[in-house]
Amino acid sequence: MTQPFSHRHLLMPGLVVTAIALLSSCSKPAGGPAGGMPPAAVGVLKAAPADVAVDYEYVGQVAGSREVEVRARVNGIVEQRLFAEGQPVKAGQPLYRLDNAPYKAQLAVAEAALAQTTARVKQAERDAARLKPLVESQSASQRDLDNALSALDIARADVKAAEARIAETRINLGYTDIRAPISGVTGRALKVEGSLAGSGEDSLLTTIAQVDPVYVNFGVGEAEYLRLKRELAEGKLRLPTGSYQVALLSSDGSPLKSTGRIDFQDYRTDAGTGSFGMRANVANGYHELAPGQFVRVRLTGALRPQAIAVPQRAVLDGAQGKFVYVVSPGDKGGFVALPRPVKVGEWVRLSGLDSNGWVIREGLKPGDDVVVDGTARIFFPGAPVIPGPLGAAPATAAGQPAAAH
Repeated sequence: MTQPFSHRHLLMPGLVVTAIALLSSCSKPAGGPAGGMPPAAVGVLKAAPADVAVDYEYVGQVAGSREVEVRARVNGIVEQRLFAEGQPVKAGQPLYRLDNAPYKAQLAVAEAALAQTTARVKQAERDAARLKPLVESQSASQRDLDNALSALDIARADVKAAEARIAETRINLGYTDIRAPISGVTGRALKVEGSLAGSGEDSLLTTIAQVDPVYVNFGVGEAEYLRLKRELAEGKLRLPTGSYQVALLSSDGSPLKSTGRIDFQDYRTDAGTGSFGMRANVANGYHELAPGQFVRVRLTGALRPQAIAVPQRAVLDGAQGKFVYVVSPGDKGGFVALPRPVKVGEWVRLSGLDSNGWVIREGLKPGDDVVVDGTARIFFPGAPVIPGPLGAAPATAAGQPAAAH
């Protein structure tokens, strides 16, 4: 059976010719002396070892360098609160005044008891003095004199007990005037006028935190701590004299003026976090920091001696991990860009046009030409390139500015 006639059969030869023409044009590289793509202009940096300053950053929380609880030591009704909540106070400044009338009455009773015992002492002294010559003349018995001397000793002991009661009562009377034990900032007032302040479990009146200086507590993970310790022993890391310098950043990343130094390092890991506890003592003269505030702790001053560092934008991510492009001589002349797997370390600050860099632990050696500018123009490993200095205007093989990609 013959197939029905169709206009599609007339169009097929033309389509085939057109497709062949398109494939032929795509198979020919556009440009270049041999018809290939022109070499990409790239900016390179020669890898060179140098002492590189490294910083370490952690999350920390601010605490008062001294935090105390202000408690009532005697029972009494609160007559006055003499401080403003959340405001600075000086050591010795009155904070609360309790009703002291009962303690004044107790003091009066104790003073009266002392007067009575003092009178008994005097009476016992007179009795002993009168009996002594009578005993010598045998007008009184020795027993009477012994009783009189015993009464004198008892009266003198009663005087000491009365004096002790007076001292105790005066102490309790003084406790009705509650003062700040340290200088700092007060917390919330937990008792108001008219409430009962007790000397037991319900004795807390307020808290005071010393906020200049402050402590900033943070932790270093166990794995990182052990790695840094090992690198110190191997000479791959050098610490500043004394201890790290501590710079702080707010939670939004803005730098703070307050600085300090490490003053405590725990000898064991925290069972809950698996990190070693660290503490920085930070001056807070600018009043930027408050207890409980979260900050970013940046430890500065450490060096990596003779390390290789490259700008962060030179380090790319691939399926097998991070890599850089290194310029090498091509087999047919010129230069090509070859990928080089690298193992990176810390972020560091670099001088010049690039302020942010990576420390390269493995993968680069001194003298390698690392592509920094123009990595987006390298479309495949081994692509031809024209290396040039960083920051120079990119140019094509003909010396014209390269098209933006």
